[in-house]
Amino acid sequence: MDLVYSVLRKHTANNQKSFQNYECLHEGHTLCAVSSKNTVAFTTTTELEDASGKSWGSHVYVADLNTPWHSHKVTSNRAGVTALEWDLPGEKLLLADAAGLVQIWSCREHVLNDWLCLGAATFSGEHILAAAFFHNGKKISVCAEKKDAVFYTEKFTHVRFAPSVRHFGGRPVEGCLVISTTGMVGVAALTQETAPAGALPLTGGSGMAPLLATASDSLGSTRHRIAAADVCYGKNGHFLVAVSSGSASLPIQCYRVSVKQSEEKCVIVSQALPSFFLQSSPAAAEGLYRHVAQLKFVVREDADSLVVASNADPPPGTPTNCTPNSVYGGCYTSSGSSSSSSSVSSSSGGMSVNGNSCNGGAGGLVEIWELREKPLPIHKLFQPKNHTNSVEPYKTVLWQHQSHFVASSPVVCVTTSKLPPPFYVMVALADGTLHCLHRDSLKPVASSSLNLMRQEEPPAAKQQRLSPCVSHLDMSWLGCVLLAADTLGQLHLYRLTPVADPGGGSMTVPHVVRLLEYCLVTGLDCWDLLVCLRPGLVDAVADRFSDGFNRQLAPVQQYHYVHFLNIKTSLYRLTVSGQSKAADLTSLLMLHSVATAFKSLLRPSDLSSHDKGPADSLAAVMTEPLADVDKVLFHLEAKEFTVEHSTLQSLQQLIQWVADLALALLARLPEQRGNSTPATKPSGGCSPASPGYELLRDYKALNTLRELLVVVRIWGLLRQSCLPVFVRSADSLDVLALLFKLLSRLVQAPEPDEALLDDCCLLPNQVMVPTLQPPVRMVAVASPVLFYQSLPIQLEFGTEPDCLHFVPDLSPVEGAMQTEQTLDSIRHIYLGKQPLVVKQCCRCGGKAQLHSVVRTAAIRAWDQRWTRSCRCGGYWHIQRSL
Repeated sequence: MDLVYSVLRKHTANNQKSFQNYECLHEGHTLCAVSSKNTVAFTTTTELEDASGKSWGSHVYVADLNTPWHSHKVTSNRAGVTALEWDLPGEKLLLADAAGLVQIWSCREHVLNDWLCLGAATFSGEHILAAAFFHNGKKISVCAEKKDAVFYTEKFTHVRFAPSVRHFGGRPVEGCLVISTTGMVGVAALTQETAPAGALPLTGGSGMAPLLATASDSLGSTRHRIAAADVCYGKNGHFLVAVSSGSASLPIQCYRVSVKQSEEKCVIVSQALPSFFLQSSPAAAEGLYRHVAQLKFVVREDADSLVVASNADPPPGTPTNCTPNSVYGGCYTSSGSSSSSSSVSSSSGGMSVNGNSCNGGAGGLVEIWELREKPLPIHKLFQPKNHTNSVEPYKTVLWQHQSHFVASSPVVCVTTSKLPPPFYVMVALADGTLHCLHRDSLKPVASSSLNLMRQEEPPAAKQQRLSPCVSHLDMSWLGCVLLAADTLGQLHLYRLTPVADPGGGSMTVPHVVRLLEYCLVTGLDCWDLLVCLRPGLVDAVADRFSDGFNRQLAPVQQYHYVHFLNIKTSLYRLTVSGQSKAADLTSLLMLHSVATAFKSLLRPSDLSSHDKGPADSLAAVMTEPLADVDKVLFHLEAKEFTVEHSTLQSLQQLIQWVADLALALLARLPEQRGNSTPATKPSGGCSPASPGYELLRDYKALNTLRELLVVVRIWGLLRQSCLPVFVRSADSLDVLALLFKLLSRLVQAPEPDEALLDDCCLLPNQVMVPTLQPPVRMVAVASPVLFYQSLPIQLEFGTEPDCLHFVPDLSPVEGAMQTEQTLDSIRHIYLGKQPLVVKQCCRCGGKAQLHSVVRTAAIRAWDQRWTRSCRCGGYWHIQRSL
């Protein structure tokens, strides 16, 4: 459990003495939530730029975990935000506050620093305690029995999981369910009308928000006070709600809540389920832990296990503020309800916080309760009988205590894994310590503390503690990292290792590959897994990941191909030696996208030839040993490749990129003279002598490039101005014909001969070779620089860290044209040396033009391909030059 980085307020480093005096002006209860895209939403009591504490309230920020210093404010709330949740795809954000206001936000045009309120609803006078989005009915789980199977369809199965609320026809409804402190259960759903007649003014000054369709009801038969609550999903579309009044002497109550929509109205049905008392635990039987602090289901899609955290009353005279303590603040852990309290007492007698032992001081208790089916003895007259007329025992469902963990300090927050199987239960204590507990036995696996970063600093004379206290915790979806938010709204990211074996050991290649394949199938982001990898594992993981993908059926490969390239590129981008491989994979992804866009414009001229379109005819001709591009045209129907002139002109920059790619690849071919000969693997591009990926060894990609050169040749006959522009030594040189000839010789020969290598050596003298991918300065956590840093890294909001600057060395071709201009990574046009406004990726650092000038149908389709994310799969954010 290693602290990777901490993102602190800027004035904590620049004006440390002044900040300590006014620290109380910035403190308060904060929340954090990590989405499936590894973006974090968190709250602060004052704005991050505020050094005087004048902006007191509740402010919601979002940031990408890869660039957490770039935080973007979503909204400001007068009332404190009490619930913060992401939806399952990680695109919508739910906010609920102490005044009963519920808001659903989303990125405008998928830009991380531009947010739009989709709708809002008000439950007047209700303090919202817990909230959850409606489930969309999509769930993919890992088959434990077939985890080593070859095909993805056997490893991962679609689980029958009903949506929480359904429209007519079964389409899932978007909305949320909320629980208030008065025992109210409410729902707010997005209606079909995007702009209803009524609108709700937002307190943050962001205008009017559309109203959500709402409904409310009592959770139980009568309304009663609730102090702790949690919500999880049932497989039949219902919600499971666990609530507590805050007193350990009262039962933990559970409810089954169902929501149905009828004529744009929602109907709520709540049903009581078995409840339980905490006195079943040997540690709680002494009556010390009287206050239930938090309830948390172990898995959000499984109601079989529940974590209950309770705290004891502090002794008279004990200060209520947090006090730094040692890293290991926990005590002995006992498992099973049969253990005696004396064993806990004897084992934890040496541990104390502020002089108070765990048995008699202000400590905490964490318990796990499981819902189990047990036989119940009843009279034989009431016992059910089966079809063979034999008596079956009557069974009932009840909660049973499984294990507990005694802490030396009050429990502040508990969080669990989001996906099964759950490995860890994370606990934050009031003394600043964090404990990673095994899910089954609650035995400590690792511990850490927020005070570790500041132990070397001498304490100030009037300072009461060395660091703020932990306020909230959340784990990433893969369970590889833990995010902690302190009372100042500062973020602390921990790397959880080991993941493969909670009992010990290191992360293994099969386990990492299995998680990457799960991300590939489900669409989850794998950034949290990448920052936990060791550099020595990257090549082995990438090769095994590629081998597994190449064994899949052709339709499966075609469906997941783009996401597969994104993951593999992200792997190679982690190491210094893998930058050229990552660049080749990026070029392969762009080549695949350009080929798809170009071929989608082709239409068959005869209705009877729909079974074999122009793209299929071109692929068939490419199998013949033809090296002259003009001879290839004789085998094709020219009218099937006819495209409107305006469309051709708008595609000129993509056509130029295709020719530049062919030119750059052929100019690099002589560099392979001293290396092994290229392997003839149709879909791999890997060879034992040259590990990793090289575009020059991927003959399938080279054939695709030849096909595009033929298409460009035909389009040039239709409109000459769409042809690529070259800086040539002789005007009579036909560059397109030369490129096609050299590529054909490379593909058709088992290995490049000396004549081909000599011809490629002459290319830089005949044509100016452009720089295909200029090195882009990358400032991010997931980069090769991370492995050379001494952890933890101290970051500041709003300040790019100098220690994470990295510029990849891509070794351009000798004599290639160099430029300092910014290149649009999507449209392949130059934007100038320092453009005023661009979209920048949070992962790879690539930049793109904010809006396209040309708006033909073909360009609109190309732009929409990259609207949701960058070519690497990362979020966009708008960057403005100062």
